[in-house]
Amino acid sequence: MNSMNMMVGLLAQTAPAAPGTNPNIPFFLQPPVVMMGLMVLMFYFLIIRPQSKRAKEHKLLLESIKSGDKVVAAGGIHGVVTNVKDGIVVVRVAEGVKIEVEKASVSSVTKSSDGEKSSS
Repeated sequence: MNSMNMMVGLLAQTAPAAPGTNPNIPFFLQPPVVMMGLMVLMFYFLIIRPQSKRAKEHKLLLESIKSGDKVVAAGGIHGVVTNVKDGIVVVRVAEGVKIEVEKASVSSVTKSSDGEKSSS
């Protein structure tokens, strides 16, 4: 029994961990600065990067609008583009009914005049 107590005593006398660290967690996950950096990277790749990619695609879509394109405005208005001005698109929604909408409010081009489909 005495040798058993001696073994337990020797095993209990391992080198103490450095202050402020947890020996059960890998070192690279320990400091809060590293954790914050990992969180920033996660936010960038999961939120910021896809959103900026979508914004670039929408910008290209708006730049490619031309007369004859069928568009959907942000308010759900469907129509055919009759004229494109600086920041305004003139959309024909019915026979003899034309409205002007902001170019930025065009959410998608459902069908362009040459038959290709495109949306954002």
